[in-house]
Order: sequence, then structure tokens, then C-alpha cells
Amino acid sequence: MSVAKVTEVTASSTVSFEDAIKQGIARADKTLNNVAGAWIQEQKVVVSGGNIVEYRVNMKITFVLED
Repeated sequence: MSVAKVTEVTASSTVSFEDAIKQGIARADKTLNNVAGAWIQEQKVVVSGGNIVEYRVNMKITFVLED
């Protein structure tokens, strides 16, 4: 039987929500072992001059604890 833990991560990108998600997961994977999945809890944008300048995501990342 395995036990998992969930941690919350916020990531941003000037390209897209998808890029922000990829960056957040990649960064979490550098620190956490056994990353198993992610749930995108919230998406936001930063607007300047009527244009989107940054995409932000809050996500919960699940990782399996080692025995």
C-alpha cells in the first residue's frame, strides 16, 4: 500500500496556462520524488494595457511517499 501527500504550488508564464502548468510540475519534480499527478485549482491572468501579460495557475501536486 502506498501513501501520498499533496502540496500546493503556484506557477506563472508569459506564454500560456499550459506552459505555467508544465513549469510548475517540472519545478516540483526537482524537489519532490515520485510526483504522480496534479489538480489545477485556479487559473488567473495579469492584464496590462488591455493585454494578457502573465498566466498564473494554482495547483495541488500529489506525490507518493517512499517507504
